[in-house]
Amino acid sequence: MKCFERLVKNMICSTLPSSFDPFQFAYRTNRSREDTITNLLHSTLTHLEEGKGNYVRMLFIDFSSAFNTIIPLKLVTKMKALGLNSTLCHWILDFLTNRSQVVRVGGLTSDILTINTGAPQGCVLSPLLYNIYTHDCKASSSHTSIIKFADDTVVMGLISNNNEQAYLDQVEEVAQWCQSNSLTLNVSKTKEMVVDYRRQRVSSYTPLMISGQPVERVPSFKYLGVHITEDLTWTVNTQYVLKKSRQRLFFLRQLRKFKVSSSVLKAFYTSAIESVLTGSIITWYGNSTVRDCSTLQRVVRSAERTIRTPLPALQDIYPRRVLSRAQKILKDSSHPGNGLLKPLG
Repeated sequence: MKCFERLVKNMICSTLPSSFDPFQFAYRTNRSREDTITNLLHSTLTHLEEGKGNYVRMLFIDFSSAFNTIIPLKLVTKMKALGLNSTLCHWILDFLTNRSQVVRVGGLTSDILTINTGAPQGCVLSPLLYNIYTHDCKASSSHTSIIKFADDTVVMGLISNNNEQAYLDQVEEVAQWCQSNSLTLNVSKTKEMVVDYRRQRVSSYTPLMISGQPVERVPSFKYLGVHITEDLTWTVNTQYVLKKSRQRLFFLRQLRKFKVSSSVLKAFYTSAIESVLTGSIITWYGNSTVRDCSTLQRVVRSAERTIRTPLPALQDIYPRRVLSRAQKILKDSSHPGNGLLKPLG
């Protein structure tokens, strides 16, 4: 079945129009978490640089079981609106409805339950169908932006002259969109962060309410594995990466005690430690302080002493990753970051 799903997925992807939401970065060719964070940071910094009185409000939305609440009939309607083949749409409707589900514990089996909502977990098609279902949740103003990575959604308000109305209206529109599309917005886990570099910051911003509930404002937020702070510095993220990598460094030393070969130790380092140190590195390393970079490099040197072999330095990995990513974006005219890059020579 998964092989057939892949065929259907390729058919859908090949017929999606160019108007399909470019700011949905998940489950799409040549898109990544790093692209999502980079786009968010670029929009923020660009707006802050455009005017001394500018600031940015970010709403990090949390959905409850987003994939499980998709309404198949609404999904098919949206697929047809995108110009997808009607026969294919009917097949998707049949695929998502009248599914049987049972629970077995030991020798006991529950009654059969018929499922007519949601996209099955683990299916090849489910992520793409979710993207289609949410593609019409877009920014309605040039002063706002909606950036998505699957169900990790950020509503950005690009505020000038203390005029927050477009942002407040956008948040209300998103809340209404969620209600009309049967997506549950978890207000208690939804957080807001304000990036404001003005010397005379307002004592309080317009309180944000969703469905009558206040949204908590936080000084930092972990988004897609990266800690973003209200002052856009990276010490908090560095400490998080440092703690996580040191925990895994302990296991590297334990493996050394068992006289594991250097090649195996290096493989463990690359997969379990370097992957942590370089996670989304192109989004934060370039703006990290010398002290933060040195702190993380000490983990690499410690691993070198344990493995007794040279390892790539973070300051060498970073430019290679940036260059590789830039080359891929330049080759993709549909990428939101394509217009920001110009080839040299």
